[in-house]
Amino acid sequence: MVMTEVKISGFGGQGVILSAHILGKAASIFDGRQATMTQAFGPEARGSSCSAQVILSDDLIRYPYVRNPEVLVSMSQEAYTRFSPEVAKGGMVLVDEDLVKVGDEKKHFNVYPIPATRYAEELGRKLVLNIVMFGFFTAMSGCIKKESALEAVLDSVPKGTEELNSNAFNKGYDHGMMLRENDPELAQPKKKAAKKKKAASRK
Repeated sequence: MVMTEVKISGFGGQGVILSAHILGKAASIFDGRQATMTQAFGPEARGSSCSAQVILSDDLIRYPYVRNPEVLVSMSQEAYTRFSPEVAKGGMVLVDEDLVKVGDEKKHFNVYPIPATRYAEELGRKLVLNIVMFGFFTAMSGCIKKESALEAVLDSVPKGTEELNSNAFNKGYDHGMMLRENDPELAQPKKKAAKKKKAASRK
């Protein structure tokens, strides 16, 4: 069974919950997989800490809560500081480099930045930051197909904003693919996983 735990985090008003909803929809409706989503807000709604947890699986999900996410998306400094210790060893943390400063201390996970806020501003709408990050997540994680992810975006955003959100998604996706092409560790994750599985079976 292939299962991936994901946590999307930031502050209220950034579209954290919508991003998680789109991810779950992409997986369950357009990719034919299983997905669960839970969410949490701080005591104040807008501007306070906010997170959403999504589990993706090829099989039945028996426990809906994320314990050690393989992928953490952080769109605020507070979210990164609070949730990064929970990330699984060797996991992936995706950050908006304009909003999150990552220290030089030794980490048990890999950090990949994107100037998501700048990309959103270049597109003329800072509010599409979450869609830029979702496109970046799609490329970096490999959890869902690009076509399924984009279809879920277009099915979830307000009418009349489809082109803007499509451009935002592609901006993030293209940045992720650029990082993949330039990083040998990210280049072919499926082949690497298959090699590890084959090696393990020989022991």
